[in-house]
Amino acid sequence: MKNLLFLSLFAILPFQKNLNGAWELKEGSVTHTLVIADDYFSLTSFDISGKIFLQTQGGTCIRKGEQIEGKIEFNTKDKTKVGSVYAWTLQSTGNNMTINRDGKKETWTRTDDGTGPLAGNWRITGRDQNGTMMEIKPAARKTIKLLSGKRFQWAAINMETGEFFGTGGGRYSFENGKYTEYIEFFSRDSSRVGMNLSFDGRVEGRNWYHSGKSSKGDPISEVWSR
Repeated sequence: MKNLLFLSLFAILPFQKNLNGAWELKEGSVTHTLVIADDYFSLTSFDISGKIFLQTQGGTCIRKGEQIEGKIEFNTKDKTKVGSVYAWTLQSTGNNMTINRDGKKETWTRTDDGTGPLAGNWRITGRDQNGTMMEIKPAARKTIKLLSGKRFQWAAINMETGEFFGTGGGRYSFENGKYTEYIEFFSRDSSRVGMNLSFDGRVEGRNWYHSGKSSKGDPISEVWSR
């Protein structure tokens, strides 16, 4: 069921200009979330009550008529899919989406409209090391953070090898220079689920300056760029 669901989810993307933001589908204790921003998507399944991360995938998405085309950049279930292209279609009405794949219908509900100062696709471009901000140049291995108006997900990936190094995500708020994450899934350490982490943050142009303490309690100072 879950593999079929993941395949069919690509179908929602053709109308991305109207679908930017976050969407949700629930199956019992399992929550499926989809975030679309800046021509990129992430799709994740997890069980909050059980603190279980199930799977995630994502990549680029470009609308062409009534279909979306793009390339997969990460897939935790099958890394051989990384680098593959897809093209899917869908039917959508208002804040609900009904996806029909091979006769099976799935209904998704919008949870936010994808607006806000942090909404977008970010890549880490700088990290403080012993008082010096070290530049992180674009490469096949990268760490991204995709945000809608209310949801976030980071992922550490290698687009060339298909390797996946970790992910985490959930809800966030950004008010008066304070960025707070409410962790709902964490692939490396389930004990982090339920934690709230607050950071100082500011956006200047295409850069987001982010500092505070990690979930391990270590001080961090980073730069993320659109």
